[in-house]
Amino acid sequence: MSRGLDNCNPGNIRRSRVRYRGEVRPSRDAAFKQFESMEWGYRAVFVLLDTYRRRYGLDTVRGMIGRYAPPSENDTARYVRTVCEMTGLGPDERIDTRSRATMVPLVAAISWVENGVAAVRAEVERGFDLAVG
Repeated sequence: MSRGLDNCNPGNIRRSRVRYRGEVRPSRDAAFKQFESMEWGYRAVFVLLDTYRRRYGLDTVRGMIGRYAPPSENDTARYVRTVCEMTGLGPDERIDTRSRATMVPLVAAISWVENGVAAVRAEVERGFDLAVG
């Protein structure tokens, strides 16, 4: 099992001062956050991407992934291409982070890139519901 799935952190969100609902504290992982369930881990990805849009004006796949998976740690261009291929979104298409139809496939694609296995769609959808409801 991948580290992200083992931590119920399908987005591989790094440890930071930011606290998310459903987060296990302290994390037993020295570098990454842990969550109580996959749904809470997916919720954190939705919240983080919405924060990128609201706080930094990042509202495209290229903009969000550029911050989420920077070139200093990732092949960001490949990451963007993969997410766009999986979702049908253009790299510079504006994204509504409150749209279930857009965000569930986007976060599922991020999970696939991060973990190498398909996301369980129902868990991603429950994560979206936790984030918006």
